[in-house]
Amino acid sequence: EGILKGAGLVPLPKRTPLNPHSHSRKEMEGYSVENVRFESLPGFFVTGNLYRPLRKGGLSKFAGILCPHGHSKEGRLAEYTQRRCASLARMGAIVFAYDMVGWNQDSQQVDHRKDKNVFAFQTWNSMRALDYLLTFREVDPSRIGVTGESGGGTQTFMLTALDNRVRAAAPVVMASAHFYGGCNCESGMPVHESKTHKTNNAEIAAMAAPRPLLLVSVGGDWTKNTPKVEFPYARKVYSLFGATHKVENFHLADEKHGYEFSKRKPVYRFFAKALKLRLSQVMGSDDEITEDFFKLLPKEKLVAFTDEHPRPKHSLEGSAACLAALRKAQGK
Repeated sequence: EGILKGAGLVPLPKRTPLNPHSHSRKEMEGYSVENVRFESLPGFFVTGNLYRPLRKGGLSKFAGILCPHGHSKEGRLAEYTQRRCASLARMGAIVFAYDMVGWNQDSQQVDHRKDKNVFAFQTWNSMRALDYLLTFREVDPSRIGVTGESGGGTQTFMLTALDNRVRAAAPVVMASAHFYGGCNCESGMPVHESKTHKTNNAEIAAMAAPRPLLLVSVGGDWTKNTPKVEFPYARKVYSLFGATHKVENFHLADEKHGYEFSKRKPVYRFFAKALKLRLSQVMGSDDEITEDFFKLLPKEKLVAFTDEHPRPKHSLEGSAACLAALRKAQGK
């Protein structure tokens, strides 16, 4: 309630039609990729890429995984983001990687750095992205996960705290008790502190309990204390549910901020266990996890808005118009 109130999302906006549109499907080795847009609010677009397994292999249902991204220049188009989405799709998940609000060429309706309500827009977009995943009949609603790094890690544990449809979460290099992020999309609204309350990301991340939670941390950023501070706290919260076995920490003491292969590997293992994915699909002949199957797609092949698929004419422009649409959906 405090998060939603601080974000100005009380009451929650009406869930208006998503009006999804996808195009440019590409078949890769064991998975496909398509370019997607849908409306989280009338005229306000979520843009991203949908990764799907090519083979069911006896499976009647797939898991669903959301992949928000951090403040890297290329965002969802970055090679490391493509790699994790492709791997999770090969393992048996329908994966949606989506843009931060106001990030990359597809999402430019508000200014990510300057808009004071970007946390609200982004949180609502994550909820609607989950709605979008669940429009697919082959997605098993009991096997929904989310994982992202840095600012995408913030989105990961915020969405998990707010939406019980998330069944497993893996925030990477973000869950810290003393640092909330330096961007409006993380700490630009009174979510952590107001006149009547004060909290932190360790408490918010632990709200996943008793659902499976993996905290990935490193020695080279603000998650350096996770093994001694945030993880023991989370274990204490999970113990109240008799579920200490469902919270894990993978710490890389000699590594820095990011979502490299060394950090993706424990996430693959975590989701294989939590969401019943097939780890064998990313295992090499030496029984080690590999991404050798992966082929990088150029950015121009992953964008949602193109000459053939232009931005709709009713697309909103600017912070004032987008905020008005949000408030209208709230009945304000």
